[in-house]
Amino acid sequence: MGSALHDVSAWAVPAFLLLIPVYAFFRRVRLYEAFIRGAEEGVGMAVRIMPYLLAMMMAVSIFRHGGAMGMLSRVLGPVFGAIGIPVELVPLALMRPFSGGGALGVTAEIIGAYGPDSLIGRMASTMQGSTDTTFFVLAVYFGSVGVKQYRYSLAVGLMADLTTFLASVYIVQAVFG
Repeated sequence: MGSALHDVSAWAVPAFLLLIPVYAFFRRVRLYEAFIRGAEEGVGMAVRIMPYLLAMMMAVSIFRHGGAMGMLSRVLGPVFGAIGIPVELVPLALMRPFSGGGALGVTAEIIGAYGPDSLIGRMASTMQGSTDTTFFVLAVYFGSVGVKQYRYSLAVGLMADLTTFLASVYIVQAVFG
């Protein structure tokens, strides 16, 4: 079974790449022109989202290096500790809604300090995989399609982040604690 699965996975991408032109041929799609048209749209999209992406990256950098994250961590640490959430997870909970890359860096720091099989390492890993980058989604994805009025999107996204953060801590504590 393992050998067959290995063979299938080794040939999956080449087979898929062969399937596309064959399918296009039978559908009478002019493949090269369709590719160029799609690439042109992709470049246009990249140009449209660039200001939003740069603004988001600048905001995250200011938030982290300006000391706001450290200050919020110190303020929220006792609150998290009082309800049984490890204080070490506060920076991750603050960074994750803003930046996937920044949160991955915080997760790597936590895992480096406590180990991947520690309770805190497992909580950090679960949080990293189950929460989303709410502000990034609003800035880049909504910006790319021209959405200017977010309405309830920010509140719902942050509530979802908080819910998955708390669920991550609870589930890892229940399974591994």
